[in-house]
Amino acid sequence: MIGNWLDIGPVTQIEPGTARTLPVVGGEEIAVFHTMRNEFFAIVNKCPHKQGPLSQGIVHGDVVTCPLHNWNISLRSGKALGDDEGCVPTIPLKVDAGRIYLLRSAVIGGDDQAEAA
Repeated sequence: MIGNWLDIGPVTQIEPGTARTLPVVGGEEIAVFHTMRNEFFAIVNKCPHKQGPLSQGIVHGDVVTCPLHNWNISLRSGKALGDDEGCVPTIPLKVDAGRIYLLRSAVIGGDDQAEAA
């Protein structure tokens, strides 16, 4: 099962309330968020509105505000909140023994995304 997950490093590399980016060769850059509630989320680092860098936005609860036009994006679902419409792909993430793992197929492609449980 661990082969389905990419180890991207220790949880301590991302301060609470911030995000870090993970470049993906041939794919979309991923933003990994650490909330003040000590939860971790991963989404594609592009706002659905004008492709703003969500990793540079303000994190509040489980929401990030895009730095370009203040759209609020749910880190849980990737959906724009309020009157705004659009969605950002989410990347399945788990934390185990103080390390962050992303689902391999969601990052680099493949068929095993259904095995994220």
